[in-house]
Amino acid sequence: MEFNGIQGIRSEIDNALAKFFERESSYLNAVGSELLPVSDALGHFLLDSGKRLRPLFAAIGHIGAGGELSEESAMALASLELVHVCALIHDDVMDASDTRRGAPAIHRQFQALHQRESLQGSAEQFGVASAILLGDLALVWAAKMLHESGMSPRYILQALPVYDEMRVELMAGQYLDIYEQALASESVERSLKVARYKSGKYSIERPLHFGAALAAGATANTYGTYSSYGLPLGEAFQLRDDVIGVFGDPAQTGKPAGDDLREGKRTVLIASTLNKASDVQRKSFEEYFGQPDLDASGVAKLRQIIVETGALADVESLITTMTSNAHQALIHGEITPMAKEMLNQMAVAATQRTV
Repeated sequence: MEFNGIQGIRSEIDNALAKFFERESSYLNAVGSELLPVSDALGHFLLDSGKRLRPLFAAIGHIGAGGELSEESAMALASLELVHVCALIHDDVMDASDTRRGAPAIHRQFQALHQRESLQGSAEQFGVASAILLGDLALVWAAKMLHESGMSPRYILQALPVYDEMRVELMAGQYLDIYEQALASESVERSLKVARYKSGKYSIERPLHFGAALAAGATANTYGTYSSYGLPLGEAFQLRDDVIGVFGDPAQTGKPAGDDLREGKRTVLIASTLNKASDVQRKSFEEYFGQPDLDASGVAKLRQIIVETGALADVESLITTMTSNAHQALIHGEITPMAKEMLNQMAVAATQRTV
């Protein structure tokens, strides 16, 4: 299959997802008309937006290990986007988020459906239950997309241990995340561990390994290079996400400004702020942080403290160092030149959010 760089890979991934969804939504809708809102919501969530970060890294990992992008491999690699859809839908439920990608979160959409149709019981509970099921369905579809991709059973079996480990690490990271919030942790080290497992490994290292496992030329050195590149870059990616969650533009993020501050997210940025804050700054920070009704002036106050303590500068420095370490890992790695070039581009894009 001919493709034109990263954008060409993204197009093939989009095509594979659209083809799979068309088939599976038809089957779902045939079960009953009641499921039309389910397929409609999943279709918009899956196809209308998304950076395709995980399948992109998987595809580059595949190419770097000597694999070729074909209709079959694109279908297998694109399955990781459905794992991500599951994570996002469930994450919004756990965080009680109202929006995602500039639209109502899935649980809010189904809460609204319950209200429109004047159904019985709690509309909020119906929304949460529906979102849990839609997230589960996305995870089932991910496995189905991989198994029915048309790739050789040999390669699918080769990739399953990576696929399974990635999903376990994702769920472990999600639990660590909610536990840190409940613990009200102020540890930078603990917050970095959450970043590593909640996003870092699952977003970059494991997709690269997954792509390599679907190729014939993967060696121990290939996997080692992908880990040396993927682990620091994955953490840098999550740190950038944490910065955006506090300082991001709603027009770009699709979420209200300072949403992570309202949710009381215990990130590296927040841990660093609390570790460096004076008594006066800490008292002011704790007054506003985690308040669900935090207004624009409260967000501005918290942002000011984060900047004044030097926490933002420290996190930006960490991002720069980790990204540099990822670039360095590619210099002597035994992967194809094309893959090295694309991974260097992805390192910049992932930490500057242009991908």
